[in-house]
Amino acid sequence: MDINLHTTFLPQDDPEAALRFYRDTLGFELRNDVGFDGKRWLTMGSSQQPSVNIVLYPPGADPGITEAERQVITEMMAKGTFGSMLFSSKDLDATFEELQAADVDIVQEPTDQPWGVRDCAVRDPAGNMLRIQAAS
Repeated sequence: MDINLHTTFLPQDDPEAALRFYRDTLGFELRNDVGFDGKRWLTMGSSQQPSVNIVLYPPGADPGITEAERQVITEMMAKGTFGSMLFSSKDLDATFEELQAADVDIVQEPTDQPWGVRDCAVRDPAGNMLRIQAAS
């Protein structure tokens, strides 16, 4: 089999804050900006990986989700336990310094983990946990 990652989804509850974070802070490209029924989906990605997309979506957009489920999702997003992504950086310490200078919500400074990677953790404006590990 030949399978590659094409698109992944991460919830956002404030498209303007998400755009500023992913485009202006992380340096990703805005590839698509779609509005429908008062909601907004942003497709972002790294210029170094043109075939990999991150869709930042409104968590209540699925018509099959109940109001109670939307509330649970909102609560989990606020705690950073609903959505997460793992990125890598060739220079983790320099990346961390840039994130710190940009006043990003820092969860963990660069740390050597017992499972063999060095990584740090931040949260995006929606509360999603983003871990960044040193590229090998």
